[in-house]
Amino acid sequence: MQKVLKPILAACLALAATATQAAEPLALQKIMRDLGGNMQTVTDGISRSDWVLVEKTAPLIADHPQPPLAEKMRIMRFIGSDMGKFKAHDSATHEQASVLGKAAKAGDGAGVILAFQKLQTSCYDCHREFRKPFVEHFYGAR
Repeated sequence: MQKVLKPILAACLALAATATQAAEPLALQKIMRDLGGNMQTVTDGISRSDWVLVEKTAPLIADHPQPPLAEKMRIMRFIGSDMGKFKAHDSATHEQASVLGKAAKAGDGAGVILAFQKLQTSCYDCHREFRKPFVEHFYGAR
């Protein structure tokens, strides 16, 4: 009897852990929320030609935190063969935020706006491709 119950108990515990894990927000969710706030700060800085604020905020976008290793592994397993695309979007975001900071440092308003437009496009492209599948996979259909 114990030989039958042990595998069933182990399976139940694994399912419970998976359900709990799925319900917990990913660290990536907070990272994205913080990035959104930083993007809003840049928008505010651009609207007031506050290049110092834009320059100070750009590295927070370019060098945003990474999820913990265990979460990265979950994300990589989920993304699978599309990991190259995901990394390309992240690299584009890093690059454009760096360009944004350099343009702001130089006081180049037109360069800031162009870099910010490219940065927004890189965010949009990633969200268009990955946001809905992420939400559905990690949090269930909403």
